[in-house]
Amino acid sequence: NAAAAATVVHSHTWYTGMAEDVLGAYPSLDPGRVHVVRNGIDTQAWHPAPPVEGDSVLEELGVDRSRPIVAFVGRITRQKGVSHLVAAAHHFAPEVQLVLCAGAPDTPEIAAEVASAVQQLSDARSGVFWVREMLPTTKIREILSSATTFVCPSVYEPLGIVNLEAMACATAVVASDVGGIPEVVADQQTGLLVHYDPNDTASFERELAYAVNALVGDPEKARQFGLAGRQRCIEEFSWAHIAE
Repeated sequence: NAAAAATVVHSHTWYTGMAEDVLGAYPSLDPGRVHVVRNGIDTQAWHPAPPVEGDSVLEELGVDRSRPIVAFVGRITRQKGVSHLVAAAHHFAPEVQLVLCAGAPDTPEIAAEVASAVQQLSDARSGVFWVREMLPTTKIREILSSATTFVCPSVYEPLGIVNLEAMACATAVVASDVGGIPEVVADQQTGLLVHYDPNDTASFERELAYAVNALVGDPEKARQFGLAGRQRCIEEFSWAHIAE
C-alpha cells in the first residue's frame, strides 16, 4: 500500500529529486512519510590503527613515515576525480608523499591517462606510491590512519562513504564540495572543502593543493580535524546512531 508505506533516502542532498520521483510514481503516498536515513559506517571496524611492525603496507611500499602522507582510496573513474588529484600533487609541498590506492579503471582511456599522469608526477617528485590492487580493510585502515590528510577530489558523490572511513580513522579530509560530501565533511571542523567548477578545473586543482598544504603545514590543526571527524562519525554516522 503506497499510501501507508514510508520511503527512505540516504542523503539530504538526494532528498528533493528522489522524493519528487517517488511521489510522482506513487501519487497517493503522503509526502510526510518520505524520510531521510543516512548511510552509515561501522566505527568498530574503521578506527585509528597504527602500522604493525612486520605486517605494514606502508613499510612494504617504502613510505617514509617521518614525512607527511596524503592518501586517496577509490576507483579510477571520471567521477572520482583521480586525474585532478594527480595534477594537484605537482603543487604539494616537497616533503609530502602521495599514496594512491586506485584501481579498477572503467575505461582503457582513463586507465592510460592516469598511468601517464602518475608517471609524470613520479618523474617530477619523490614519494609517489600507486597501489593498483584491492587491499584488505586492515591495510586501507593503516594507510588512512597514518595519513596527514585524505583527499576526495570527486566531481560528483552521492554521499562519500570513503570520507567517513577516513574520518573514522581520525584523519582530516580535503574534499570537493559536490553532492552529499558537505553532509559528511564539516568544513573547517573535520576537514576542508574545495569548490569544484567543471568549467574551471585548473582552479580546483590549485585549491586542492592549497588545502592539502595548509593542513600539512599545520599538523596540530590536521590532528584536531581528525579527532573531530572520528567523533562526528560516532555521533552522527555510526550504525548504532542511525538505528535510533
